[in-house]
Amino acid sequence: MHMSDNLDTCQNCEKQFEKGFKFCPHCGQKTNDELTLGVLFYNTISNYFSFDARFLKSFIPLMFRPGYLAKEFIKGKRLLYLHPAQMYLFIAVIFFFVFSFYARDGREELDKNMQRVLENRSEKVFATDSVDIQDSLDVKALMEPIKNNRTALGLDEEELKVIDSISNIKIPKKNVGKTINFDEEKLDSLLAIGAKDKELYKAMGMPDDAGYFTRKFYAQGLKFYKTMGLGQIYQTFMDSMPLAMFFLLPIFAFLLKIFFFRRGRYSHHLVFSFYYFSFLFIVFTIIFGVNRFWPIPDVIDWLIALSTFIYLFVAIVKFYRQNWFLSFIKSGVVSFLFLLFVLPLSFVILGFISFFFY
Repeated sequence: MHMSDNLDTCQNCEKQFEKGFKFCPHCGQKTNDELTLGVLFYNTISNYFSFDARFLKSFIPLMFRPGYLAKEFIKGKRLLYLHPAQMYLFIAVIFFFVFSFYARDGREELDKNMQRVLENRSEKVFATDSVDIQDSLDVKALMEPIKNNRTALGLDEEELKVIDSISNIKIPKKNVGKTINFDEEKLDSLLAIGAKDKELYKAMGMPDDAGYFTRKFYAQGLKFYKTMGLGQIYQTFMDSMPLAMFFLLPIFAFLLKIFFFRRGRYSHHLVFSFYYFSFLFIVFTIIFGVNRFWPIPDVIDWLIALSTFIYLFVAIVKFYRQNWFLSFIKSGVVSFLFLLFVLPLSFVILGFISFFFY
């Protein structure tokens, strides 16, 4: 019997090895790797998200042993558990997939509301074209029913005098329905006759010497006024959130570096942040996923959300090896700064970007 009869050739690296191996000793590929649908799915997930045994080994410690994975990774155990960035990426994809259903419902509701605004505005334009508008609101007519029912309402003579004085107030009609920045009635009239954008910008108050930024602002403002595209802005905002999270996470790690500057390099704090944000995404994926089918009482949702702070507190105690009191104070300050300053500021910036580029 020839030696070659006892050898197999790897389909991947084309090197030979003895029969009986389930995996190639040279490259690690399975020896019997027929391309079934299951194999295709597994290879896709494994190659791009490293969804293998390491994820399962990492999941339980991530959920129930705060700070453990980050501490083990810093120690050097980097093959036993899933890489923090890979875990964060995989879980973030799942979270934003689940969250997209809520984003879609939100946009549909906004689109419906904005459509009603457009319809009401159109009706208002037609009404003002066919009916003469008075110079002032007739406050006296509004007060007349109150005076006629003064006995039932129990009004005395002094109160009737107050009503008479109010009745004499004249409120200019032209100020009703007028925004702070421009006259909506004038703009609606120009839109109705198909005026050019230059005239519309002038009616909106744009100065003649406006720069690029100002012109862009007015252009987007006019676009929004024409279409009431709040739903589009909302969708652009939601689509940008995954990218924004990749900037927010390093900022969170930077806050940790400030408060624990003697407890390792910035990369150590970044590893901690990757795992903590992975935990957050898992928790909120569960909340959104369950609420989608079986609504949970709000008080339970808030208690679960509050538990994420307790998790952070315990994780900081374990990872940074500080006493409980200092860890609690620093956890609270970091959370306060991130939730009340960094996160709102980031959302405001993201909102402006969404408005300018929707």
